[in-house]
Amino acid sequence: MIFRVLFFVFVFLPFLLVVIPSQALIVALGLPIWPVLPRLFHRLGCVFLGLRITLIGAPATGRSTLLVSNHISWTDIVAIGSVADVTFVAKKEIRDWPFVGMMANLQKTIYADRTRRSATGKTAEAMGNHMADGNAVLLFAEGQSDIGTHVLPFRSALIGAAQHAMIEAGARDVVIQPVTIAYTKLQGLPVSRNERSLIAWIKSKSVRQNIAEILTGPAKDVVVAFGEPMPLNAGDDRKAVSKAAENQVRAMLVALNRGGALPANEGNRQA
Repeated sequence: MIFRVLFFVFVFLPFLLVVIPSQALIVALGLPIWPVLPRLFHRLGCVFLGLRITLIGAPATGRSTLLVSNHISWTDIVAIGSVADVTFVAKKEIRDWPFVGMMANLQKTIYADRTRRSATGKTAEAMGNHMADGNAVLLFAEGQSDIGTHVLPFRSALIGAAQHAMIEAGARDVVIQPVTIAYTKLQGLPVSRNERSLIAWIKSKSVRQNIAEILTGPAKDVVVAFGEPMPLNAGDDRKAVSKAAENQVRAMLVALNRGGALPANEGNRQA
């Protein structure tokens, strides 16, 4: 805990004081280097939060990419953001959170209104336009967080809407890529089922309590695994595409939670 306080005061806070106005200017000017500082922010965030990241595979680059992932905790964003240049899709309430909303805006976060079905089209249009420029958008496809023992069914509606929106916006060579995030160790020891409440975003707890536990919690080993990119065409069945991605994510999560052998394309440990 002492290390985190010192790191925040002498490293993270000075970094934020410089980066926040710089990133605001970069985003306002529409410069293509906008993902650089968010990636650095997330890497420093991993150090601050005690996240030790293992990367498996690699994010697709140079093409319009829809990443679909399982969701366990708010720290998923920091872990994934440390290894990939992505724009996240988040619930609209995030936009109004102190500090978090500001940082989300600086990373060009796309907000989804889950209370109104009619808002799906607007969200999909924003996703499509962003991906049409060759960028990657990450969607937590379960629609909610879970404790990390299994994968909830992927919601295909927004995937399908984004599929058509990006193609209508002029995207070419579009792919959908599954992403699995797994928390495998706490303080260097395998995570038990009872300990998953120390990792997951628990809905029965208040936002303040969840954030406090994240900031003061033990060091965590996190695996971010990128699956095989799949072509995403205008005529593809959205439910079949969603199910195929869901199956990849589930298989990887089960293997990682059981301590199974990692794929041959395992990356380097970082932060």
